[in-house]
Amino acid sequence: MAPKFGTSGLRGLVTELTADLVTDYTRAFLEACPTGGAVHVGWDLRPSSPAIAEMVIAAIRAAGIEAIREGALPTPALALSSMGTGHAAIMVTGSHIPADRNGLKFYVPGGEITKEDEREILMRIGQDWEIARQPGALTEGAQSAANYIARYVSGFGTDALAGMRIGIYEHSSVARDILIAAIQQLGAQPVPLARSDIFIPVDTEAVDPATRTRLATWCAEHALDALISTDGDADRPMVTDETGTIVPGDVLGALTAQALGAKILCTPVSSNTMIDAMPEFARIERTKIGSPFVIAAMEAALDADPHARVVGFEPNGGFLLGFTAQGPTGPIPPLATRDCLLPILAPLVTAARDGVRLSELVSRLPARFTAADRLAEIPTDRSAALIDALAADPAERARFFDTLGPTETIDRTDGLRLQFTSGEIVHLRPSGNAPECRCYAEADSPARARALVEHHLAKLRDSLG
Repeated sequence: MAPKFGTSGLRGLVTELTADLVTDYTRAFLEACPTGGAVHVGWDLRPSSPAIAEMVIAAIRAAGIEAIREGALPTPALALSSMGTGHAAIMVTGSHIPADRNGLKFYVPGGEITKEDEREILMRIGQDWEIARQPGALTEGAQSAANYIARYVSGFGTDALAGMRIGIYEHSSVARDILIAAIQQLGAQPVPLARSDIFIPVDTEAVDPATRTRLATWCAEHALDALISTDGDADRPMVTDETGTIVPGDVLGALTAQALGAKILCTPVSSNTMIDAMPEFARIERTKIGSPFVIAAMEAALDADPHARVVGFEPNGGFLLGFTAQGPTGPIPPLATRDCLLPILAPLVTAARDGVRLSELVSRLPARFTAADRLAEIPTDRSAALIDALAADPAERARFFDTLGPTETIDRTDGLRLQFTSGEIVHLRPSGNAPECRCYAEADSPARARALVEHHLAKLRDSLG
């Protein structure tokens, strides 16, 4: 797969992310977008990331711009640091994709790059870049991780999780030490588990059965109140209740929005429809899948009303805060980039405050359940062609969705999302940043949602090979 530039920045095989290519994209970003005079550089824990980060730093300095080396750091902590100082940022990460791949995420001083920024960057690729007479300064970052933790300790309080035992599935998450520190500083007892020196590509939307079994076993063995983790670069959370059952990302989003007093939710079409039945929310804005689309909807809401209590979240759990929320012990300022820590902590703090198990907190929500998984190593054009054919041909659609009966609505906002007269939903779409075809389902029970995903993944496998 040739390196690809899109919603999640640049991604490709490590062997193809050469110094020339990395320099070209870095310089194109610097030419196309504002930097505020400096660029913060962070990276995840995959083996190739430090070397690629040094390529990025060299390219920034060659442009005569200051580079701030932040080191291994969660993406939201990097964004918090750069946005707080009015600077740009570049994160070296492949997120949840395998270790033989990597990529770059780009941030302007106001947050994630937009679709328009992407177009401007691509227009500048392939230039002969001049080297500045005076190289930019190199500064070592400091306090970014501590400031990220302090943001939530200040808002929730040092005894917010007192008495709780929280497992931390460390694996190769760049946030693993931050999760332990945050849990401790909020008053809980952290129980670190399964730290890995080998990169493990954890996808919080597609946790395999063996890992699910491990999570449940850990919760029982260690008498945990919850277990938490993230994907590789820590912009997506993973949370289980006390039984080891994973709480889906859009459920974490709904609980977090509820806890913060949000009124307007911006979320992709694939998010759980239970939020439509929650009276706390005045308006739901559905978007295409991808944080740039969620951010655009949030910005539109804030343009219409600068005081709007607006948030965004995705089914992968990433949460974006668009207003200053009031925590139990202090304010939590906006952070309009995908964050893992807020949607981990807010539901746990609510459960602790109410004296209930996390599973009970989840059970209070409207009874709609989602599941998701993916078929890997499928070229995007093949997935898109199949989805287009299903959308265009009712007979093909009936054969593919053969167990679901009549279709009630067809949504082409992003891929093909069908709601059937039974109320069940199946959604197919090509991944925007990997050679994968994703399947989402929604039903009135977790087992039924999972069965729908498994059935239609098998159908995809038969159709796509």
